[in-house]
Amino acid sequence: MGKNTVLLVDDDDDIREIVKIYLMNEDIDVISAFDGIEALEKLKNNHVDLIILDIMMPKLDGIRTCLKVREDKKVPIIMLSAKNEDSDKILGLNVGADDYVTKPFNPLELVARVKSQLRRYIKFNGENEKKEEEIIINGLKINISTREVFVEDKFVRLTPIEFSILKVLALNRGRVLSSEQIYEKVWKENFYNANNTVAVHIRNIREKIEINAKAPKYIKVVWGVGYKIEK
Repeated sequence: MGKNTVLLVDDDDDIREIVKIYLMNEDIDVISAFDGIEALEKLKNNHVDLIILDIMMPKLDGIRTCLKVREDKKVPIIMLSAKNEDSDKILGLNVGADDYVTKPFNPLELVARVKSQLRRYIKFNGENEKKEEEIIINGLKINISTREVFVEDKFVRLTPIEFSILKVLALNRGRVLSSEQIYEKVWKENFYNANNTVAVHIRNIREKIEINAKAPKYIKVVWGVGYKIEK
């Protein structure tokens, strides 16, 4: 297997250089871009396994860049921002980011997040998949091999994290999974106050697959406990 390639997008030269050094020490190739316009051009001409994307950038910011990427690519996106408000984090997740790291950050933490996302994106056939290739639940079709989702035969575009969460719930249909259980199964790391992160992704999934989000057919909330998909 060849090296993984990360597209690192940030207008801060020092941050790009530091993060690049840490990623290359983990045998990860890095392509750098100064802003969103340059990032989209490099994404068009290079194979990329993951994007690290700063929010505050000139010309084309991270939010608009993320929206453009999500028009046709499922590659994992980790947002970087100096903002620490929940609303900014939720905005990043809502437009299609898979994870969010607040500046200033420990480069080792960012590298750990990158490796976690890459493991999930590239090696998505885990031991809990029970060798199911396709799951069909009342008009919802989840293809494990192609990572495609259809509702009533209409294709639904999910981000890598959204697909992984839906897959975990579908493979455990009939069971109620807490935010902690979902986080640890999907992110493959210890749960650390990530209720809001899981909830935002669940809400995004429901908006995409449910005809009526107020009366959901697929993902049910068990208040105070977690989430489930009925058998």
